[in-house]
Amino acid sequence: MYEKKKNKKELLSWKETWIITRKALKLFYHYRPHMLFIHTFYTIYTAITPFIHIYLSARIIEELSGARNPQRLMELVGFTLIFSLLLGLVSSLTRRHFRVEDQFLYWLERQIRADKMMCMDYSLVDNTQTHEQLESLEQYANSGGRSLRRVIWFYDMILSGVISLFSGVSLTVSLFTSKVPENAGPLTALNSPLFILLIIGVLLGVTYLSPLFVVKADAVWAENAGNHNLSNRLFGFYGYLGKRTDKAEDVRMYRQDILCQKINADKEGTFHSNGLYAKLSRGKMGVWYVLSSIFSILFSGIVYVFVCTKAWAGAFGLGMVTQYISAISNLSGKVASLFQVLGQARNHASFLKMNFDFLDMENSMYQGDMKVTSLDNGTHEIEFKDVSFRYPGCEQYTLRHINLKFQVGKRLAVVGQNGSGKTTFIKLLCRLYDPTEGVILLNGVDIRQYRYEEYLSIFSVVFQDFTLTDFTLGQNVASGEEYDKARVEECLKKAGLEERLKNLPLGTETYLSKTFSKEGVDMSGGEKQKIALARTLYKNAPFIILDEPTAALDPIAEAEIYSKFNEIIEDKTAIYISHRLSSCRFCDEICVFDKGTVVQQGSHEGLLAVENGKYHELWTAQAQYYTSENTASVQTQP
Repeated sequence: MYEKKKNKKELLSWKETWIITRKALKLFYHYRPHMLFIHTFYTIYTAITPFIHIYLSARIIEELSGARNPQRLMELVGFTLIFSLLLGLVSSLTRRHFRVEDQFLYWLERQIRADKMMCMDYSLVDNTQTHEQLESLEQYANSGGRSLRRVIWFYDMILSGVISLFSGVSLTVSLFTSKVPENAGPLTALNSPLFILLIIGVLLGVTYLSPLFVVKADAVWAENAGNHNLSNRLFGFYGYLGKRTDKAEDVRMYRQDILCQKINADKEGTFHSNGLYAKLSRGKMGVWYVLSSIFSILFSGIVYVFVCTKAWAGAFGLGMVTQYISAISNLSGKVASLFQVLGQARNHASFLKMNFDFLDMENSMYQGDMKVTSLDNGTHEIEFKDVSFRYPGCEQYTLRHINLKFQVGKRLAVVGQNGSGKTTFIKLLCRLYDPTEGVILLNGVDIRQYRYEEYLSIFSVVFQDFTLTDFTLGQNVASGEEYDKARVEECLKKAGLEERLKNLPLGTETYLSKTFSKEGVDMSGGEKQKIALARTLYKNAPFIILDEPTAALDPIAEAEIYSKFNEIIEDKTAIYISHRLSSCRFCDEICVFDKGTVVQQGSHEGLLAVENGKYHELWTAQAQYYTSENTASVQTQP
């Protein structure tokens, strides 16, 4: 029902596979070099250990079935016990580190992506295509194991296969060089070089074919990754809709669980009994897996027949039978895994390429090297000089020919209807975007000439869609793990959260949800908005930008914020965006936006006096809701 057209991935060449796999390993080494060292040591250790045990066990059995020398047996058993003890000790010391590093890989991959997002141009972060690309990578990683971190598993398996190959060959080479006695009659043919080459060729062929079929089956999964990805996203939404607290009311009021049940029970879905993968399992993918099992069993049969026949003919004793069968079976399994992993690594390379397509996205925003000078006095000025802007990929301009100035230390209100360009104006001021046309000046200098991170640091913003974390109240206000408690409390007091703070069980150490602590609390929308305002004050930046900072507050709390706005802002420059024009009266200047342009600029009284102006129109439209239905005049203030 919800299946997309098959989304086949291009199979990269072996050379391309090697290059991009090596690139991924270098990336992980850059982030955590000791991780690869631990993986290398542990993989070599676990690959060699089985062959050492095979060798020692074979020596004991050989002695028991041969000379049965008590002293020799005691030496062999004692050495085996000591060696096992040492291996156990090494295993205990290394296994924990290996597992820690292995579990950390998931978070390391997320850190790599997060670091990329943080150093991207905001225009790329804000781009829908970037988020779609990131979502696809997350889905491929979580649903099909097509992750960046899987390259470490490939590294472990390939290294293990190579080590096992050398270890196994050293224990099995004598199988082919041991001679059957001349009195063995027709079985002396086993000594023939041609027969030995034939049996080696057969064993290698069977060893190669078994993993080859698994790789072909894995390729079917890779070819249908798009279907797998979409279905997993659908399951992730519908399968967990009932437990999401942010949607719980609607789910219950409108019985959306019925819709979920219908979709989750759809037998035609990708993973269901009549779906894509069920059909593939009954078809070619299932055939490949069956053939792989057949050849694996065939290999075991050939090994047993060949080894036992040579032993029966008198080429070697019982102990060597144990060594050869165990070693060659182990060797074959490792070599088969090696072939299989190499094929899977090639199938996976196209997904690694997708990861690096994301990680290698280049920034285009120019970053200057000028230092931002002191903004302590009001002589400095910000100017928008004939600024126009349109979002990437859009033909229509969001802002057109914006020309305005305002002094540092003043209060500027930005008003206008939805879609008039107010928030875009703020994004340009903060240099989240650069103007399409025109220039923005700070103290007469193009803001692009300043050091980017330093320029960002002079702004403290409460965005309309601000975000808080589930960490403690103090950490949210300070945006850091460590914080000045007295300063946090002072900022919360200024933001109007003093009384709520007194009632919190752990004060500033109270978590803002129960995710990390059973004593955590859930804040209301208005309380969260006050915390966001306190966070803005804590940063202590010279510019404070408030985008609808009281939208979630009740009228009393809003009036309280307005009454002490100057006390809250102190001597900082404040830019205030609001739909409520009554809240703009305390500002020194008001800019009125309409359809992407500044149509008016001035004081509240001056703008209100222009009866045919946009500000008067907006003021009058809001004022009517605060007057009696029978009141003919709309002069009452909103």
